Amino acid sequence: MAARPPVPLGRFLLLLAQEHLEFRLPVSAPRAGGGGAAFASLIFFLFQSPFWILNIPSEEMARRIMKRTVCAKSIFELWGHGRSAGELYASLKNYPMDKMLPYLQPDSTYKIRIHTFNKTLTQAQKIKKIDALEFLPFNGKVNLKNPEHVFWILEDYGMDPNNVPEEPFDLYFGRWIADGQRELIESYSVKKRHFIGNTSMDACLSFIMANHGRVKPNDIVYDPFVGTGGLLISSAHFGAYVCGTDIDYNTIHGLGKASRKNQKWRGPDENIRANLRQYGLEKYYLDALVSDSSRPVWRKGMLFDAIITDPPYGIREATRRTGSQKESVKSAERSTENHIFISSNYHLSDIFFDLLKFAAEYLVMGGRLVYWLPIYRPEYTEEIIPRHPCLKLISNCEQMLSSHTSRRLITMEKVKEYKDQDQNSYLLDDQYMPYRGHNSFREKYFSGVTKRIAKEEKDNQK
Repeated sequence: MAARPPVPLGRFLLLLAQEHLEFRLPVSAPRAGGGGAAFASLIFFLFQSPFWILNIPSEEMARRIMKRTVCAKSIFELWGHGRSAGELYASLKNYPMDKMLPYLQPDSTYKIRIHTFNKTLTQAQKIKKIDALEFLPFNGKVNLKNPEHVFWILEDYGMDPNNVPEEPFDLYFGRWIADGQRELIESYSVKKRHFIGNTSMDACLSFIMANHGRVKPNDIVYDPFVGTGGLLISSAHFGAYVCGTDIDYNTIHGLGKASRKNQKWRGPDENIRANLRQYGLEKYYLDALVSDSSRPVWRKGMLFDAIITDPPYGIREATRRTGSQKESVKSAERSTENHIFISSNYHLSDIFFDLLKFAAEYLVMGGRLVYWLPIYRPEYTEEIIPRHPCLKLISNCEQMLSSHTSRRLITMEKVKEYKDQDQNSYLLDDQYMPYRGHNSFREKYFSGVTKRIAKEEKDNQK
């Protein structure tokens, strides 16, 4: 069979938001609509810069990126780029005229906007920069309110707000294609949500996790530590059917004490289903069960397209699992519904290995596991990232929690069919022992907090 000819790539400029910088790279080149072949390649970017140049085969694919991402503000068809105004103008003059002309017709309307990063321009300065583009063959009429085509001049003045250069380091000119989904951060804000808990995930990070999991319509997404269901919401927004389990009976049933300030008990509309109903996503909600993640209740087989979760670290939520009277080091606990269970300690290392083992067994081939791993930074090496022979590490992004702790968003993809011999394969790994260091994360976390408080008190006494 003859090889397919390569898809011609267009140059596009991605304008990114300046938050969660580590998470932008894995999300900036997703698969088309969550499936299919990879279509974007980065050809020019600086890690901290908000301006990245990408190669993408079509404008439609560029729009697909922006329909999912909360990390990017806008994307543009790049017509010119330079390190100075002269270089930018020369680049624009070399841009193929046949690509320009469809957007410069006499019967069209347009406007030109200016975006500067790390510098504010006066209106007079903006007009001067726009007038300098008079060599471009704009034949249409200017319409500032509702133009057919919008063109942007974008200038990068670097990352240092205390040392802003007189002239920009880079200049870009392009045709606006689409905006990202930044408004989702506000519309899905936890502050406005009916049902929240102590560890409800920030809306922006929830959508980042769904994108790392490549969640798409009709997927089945599972959260084994579902809590109040915040991670289900972002997956449901992308059209996936969602379900979860949690060991906490009260949380699953929306009972007990409320997490909100000045509210004693949870109300009748404070439950996971009500959260999805709040956003018009109830039709995607399968169910949530009271279950111990260390003892899966699911039938054998590949059930889930993605597993997206935030396991407890033992800081604001306890790490526990069900156990017998002999195993338990705690007394029986009783909920408001007279539901009795015995819980025992659940070490962090065991949580993560159970999670990887579950993902290896229950993910479909190509399905993704996305989860948070707490890290004591002075001891961090890549060797402490748990591994499994059925799962391939895709990305590892850090979010700082304090000067000495962080959590890393781990994304893994199922690349090998699960066999019975894979069940405890990690126990044979010479690198298993470093993973046990996760068990003392809570002690190390509070040790750092105690030292910081002591230092602040000492400084205040000076």
